Amino acid sequence: MNKNKPLILVTNDDGITAPGIRALIEVMKEIGDVVVVAPDSPQSGMGHAITISDTLFCDKITLKEDDNHKEYSCSGTPADCVKIGTQEILNRKPDLCVSGINHGSNSSINVIYSGTMSAAVEAGVEGIPAIGFSLLDYSLNADFSPCKKYVKSITQEVLKNGLPKGVVLNVNFPKLEASKIKGTKICKQADAHWEEEFDKRTNPQGRDYYWLTGNFINNDTSEKTDEWALANGFVSIVPVQFDLTAHHFLKDLNSWDLNE
Repeated sequence: MNKNKPLILVTNDDGITAPGIRALIEVMKEIGDVVVVAPDSPQSGMGHAITISDTLFCDKITLKEDDNHKEYSCSGTPADCVKIGTQEILNRKPDLCVSGINHGSNSSINVIYSGTMSAAVEAGVEGIPAIGFSLLDYSLNADFSPCKKYVKSITQEVLKNGLPKGVVLNVNFPKLEASKIKGTKICKQADAHWEEEFDKRTNPQGRDYYWLTGNFINNDTSEKTDEWALANGFVSIVPVQFDLTAHHFLKDLNSWDLNE
């Protein structure tokens, strides 16, 4: 590894063979020294889960001789990948952690469930500047090429300017051709939620089982949100903090008679 180049840890939640992480690796190799630690199978919707009741395996992958980066396949979650990457594989703290590019949006409330963003948050907890990238296209044949220009510029700006303590970036791309993307927009997370239902079925043995379904409900009409940006052809960038304290409620909560 070249000490004059930034050291970049790359991960995701779709698995190490997913097209999105392949696109992300290509861009990162133009910027710095790259080490990939990613799940050996899809881990979408895992949130910030970590492995505590099972063993973890992390195997180095043999690459072609002309590949100037390193890759490791991990049996754990995205958060596990960041933990084991920083504590067991890398010989120094990375200058940046990037996660993605996810197949599907992680805008609005989806950030809570996202393994992609939880990997970025885990890096942030460890004091590493981090970015999660997602594309609003769930297809395995999704075209990630329009994202690359913005991935590179956003990454370079983070390396140049840094991020505040406790903050990571959540970046989402609209499903558009490069020529139709209008640029980037700094946003807030939209006030939205899922109205979920369970599709109940019965297997041949007579046991009931369920498929989770639902509809995404956006209650936020503001033009400052990530949902508005994506719907109107912009790349949304939301600064996300992982301090979950409701600071605005502390004063009111202190006024309660809790010790009587």
